[in-house]
Amino acid sequence: MGAAESVNEPAETPQKAAGPPEEMTSLGDPTAASGAGKIPAHFYQWFWGLAAFSTLVLIIYWWRMDGEQLEILKELVASVVPLGVLTVVVLAVILFGITTATESAAIGSLGALYLAVMAKYARQVWWWSLVGFIVGFALGWWQGEAWASLLVAGSIGGALAGAVVPGLWNLRRSRELRVNMKQSVFLTAKTTAMVCWLFVGSALFSAVFALHGGQGLIERWVLSMNLSPVGFMITAQLIIFFLGWPLEWTEIIVIFVPIFIPLLTHFQVDPLLFGTMVAVNLQAAFLSPPVAMSAFYLKGVSPKHVTLNQIFAGMMPYMLIVILALVFMYIWPGMTLWLPEFLYGN
Repeated sequence: MGAAESVNEPAETPQKAAGPPEEMTSLGDPTAASGAGKIPAHFYQWFWGLAAFSTLVLIIYWWRMDGEQLEILKELVASVVPLGVLTVVVLAVILFGITTATESAAIGSLGALYLAVMAKYARQVWWWSLVGFIVGFALGWWQGEAWASLLVAGSIGGALAGAVVPGLWNLRRSRELRVNMKQSVFLTAKTTAMVCWLFVGSALFSAVFALHGGQGLIERWVLSMNLSPVGFMITAQLIIFFLGWPLEWTEIIVIFVPIFIPLLTHFQVDPLLFGTMVAVNLQAAFLSPPVAMSAFYLKGVSPKHVTLNQIFAGMMPYMLIVILALVFMYIWPGMTLWLPEFLYGN
């Protein structure tokens, strides 16, 4: 009986020795405990310290400006800051789970229309934005929403009323507005159709590629090279970097990046880190000669006396910064992964 009781007793699971938490890494054991939800040590001290230092540097820089430089800064802020705020809003509503990606695209379109109408009919836009904000806030209050939802409802109502009402009211009287609206709609439809057909083509390419064993061939070729995780990351990023010269980012993301995705598990590379590094890598590819898509875009809107060589020379420091950021992202992956893991966990 005693022996039977001793057999039936469940064995105690060995306890893991207490120690400091493991550092988050892209090449660690997938079963290891994650630091999701934990803010890195001394994060807020470093963040607010660097923010205060940057603010101090900007104040000193602005203080030493003359009248002409301040006028240029004013024009730059008026043209760049609204678009920057719109970009932050579109990303924030996705990041905090307020909307899906499709709904955030609609918010971006509404914001772009709002800015366009604001540039032409500022007074009308302000008044109708106030009316729309009050209506949206009141509807949210009537539904018993929380304060955050009330602010979102008021903001969307203000943007909707401020963009649509003045736009429609002046559309019948302003020929310039009608022409600009028509061009915007056609360009949007053209770009959307191009992207949709690109997805169709990439799906067909992926299906045929996999059907004829192309994916397996690539995997066997890469695995036969006996690469380390570092070697795989360098090889993949170099291939994507060179593809960024002749191709747009859509073709690279939709067609070529999926070839590397099945190999991430074998090399124990975090997919989120890999995707972020690809996005940063493409920024460097678009800045690098001889093709440098961004350089030609900039040349198209620059004065005639600005040459491509001058644009390339001005791009070099930024390209080096992007490459340095890639190195830092791989050496310290927690710098990239802590925010999504803090917000969403594993």
